[in-house]
Amino acid sequence: MGLIHIELFATLDLVGQSPGTPEEDPLGFPFGGWQAPLLDKVTGAQILAAYEGTDALLLGRRTYDIFAAYWPNQEEGEDNKIATLFNSVPKYVASRGTPALSWAGSTLLGPDLAGGVREIRDRHEHVKVVGSLNLVQTLLREKLFDRLDLWVHPIVLGVGKKVFDGGAVPTNVTLLEPPVADSKGTVYLRYGLAEGIPGTGDMSAPDLRTGRGD
Repeated sequence: MGLIHIELFATLDLVGQSPGTPEEDPLGFPFGGWQAPLLDKVTGAQILAAYEGTDALLLGRRTYDIFAAYWPNQEEGEDNKIATLFNSVPKYVASRGTPALSWAGSTLLGPDLAGGVREIRDRHEHVKVVGSLNLVQTLLREKLFDRLDLWVHPIVLGVGKKVFDGGAVPTNVTLLEPPVADSKGTVYLRYGLAEGIPGTGDMSAPDLRTGRGD
């Protein structure tokens, strides 16, 4: 069985909407492209490394349309490594409609999204979910993910779709690598899905205050 990796860029208040360009979501969101002023070489290298080994993409319809219009034309540009990867691997698209999928290697998932994702996980080793916030809500709710790569940027927007926006259920995760901050304050966090649900405790208990039970 393979792994489902969710790759997300978020603000400090966990807004994940339209990080790349204003054109991603032009209606009603005033901060499209908020990520661009905060990128540096460290984050760029982290993002490139995160895609190593990817053998399939799982995308929501909106993200798919943006990617399909952009990446096929970038293999000769500075983003050629990611472009070559994205253009070559299978793309699976979650959509309530029946869109025509023009990007080579694209497949529309059926109405049983959870079942379709489980089949993709069985078929591939490293499936990447990029952006696609509506799809991410379903994956979080069904716990259909294995890794969560989250880049938290040092800005607060106060508006926009959030990473955990109606899809989250009580879930334990574990930090897989030490957090890394770049020169502009963006922090890279890599989590893995863990068993169980969050527990509760009493902060006034002696063993919590002193580290001992005496």
